[in-house]
Amino acid sequence: MERRAKGIICILISAFSFAAMNMFVRLSGDLPSIEKSFFRNAIAALVALAIVISERKSISIKKDDIPLLIIRSVAGTIGILGNFYAVDHLILSDATMLNKMSPFFTLLFSFIFLKEGISMKKMLIVIGAFIGSLFIIRPTFSNQNLAASLIGFAGGIGAGGAYTAVRALGKRDVRGSVIVLFFSAFSSLVTLPYLIFDYHPMTIRQFIILILAGSAAASGQFAITAAYRFAPAREISVYDYSQVIFSAILGWIAFSQIPDTWSFLGYGIIILMAFLMFIANRKDD
Repeated sequence: MERRAKGIICILISAFSFAAMNMFVRLSGDLPSIEKSFFRNAIAALVALAIVISERKSISIKKDDIPLLIIRSVAGTIGILGNFYAVDHLILSDATMLNKMSPFFTLLFSFIFLKEGISMKKMLIVIGAFIGSLFIIRPTFSNQNLAASLIGFAGGIGAGGAYTAVRALGKRDVRGSVIVLFFSAFSSLVTLPYLIFDYHPMTIRQFIILILAGSAAASGQFAITAAYRFAPAREISVYDYSQVIFSAILGWIAFSQIPDTWSFLGYGIIILMAFLMFIANRKDD
């Protein structure tokens, strides 16, 4: 119970941090999503490196852990790029909710790859969450934001795969700071060539906002990494949906954004599915 409580606190801190990160990303203006991603991860890498050094422990990575670290990094990079693109082209709460499909995919991937049990009831809940996401995506040609919605949804899948790898690495006792450092450095290197060949100059204001986005991202990354190390996804992932509430509030304050009726319906279905998953997990305990 104590570890679960710590996991819940960490995931709430993570939710607010990532909501703030999305707000700063949107505030940074018309810079390319890949450029924003580079600065977000470069700052997170510097923070992670400072923490690793302060821990005064060697960065010892076992050979068997490298594939999981690469999977975490590749999936996480896809998740970030998809999320940033959605944040730039959708209202903040829509982009956040599509990214918040990640806990359902974490559950699904944990079942497939980590052999963590999932009942038929929980599988139906995952399907219900997917149906809810369709009300946000609205897969019709009349939806001018269809491409951005699909990219945001793909980002949620990537994030789900990344957190599954985090869960597996936690079971192997790989330090959270090492996981964050590896991922942030990997993602920065992957996006660096784009930055070199197609750099868009930024103002001092944009640079400061991206520093704030990177700092919020680092806080959220450490918090979510700690959360899934403290407890399995099936016990705490429902609390990650508080990010939608934080995003809706910040989106209204910063951009005067108000979701439409279909989006609210999608939010309601997905949050209901998350609550049903939470109840199902309590009954399993």
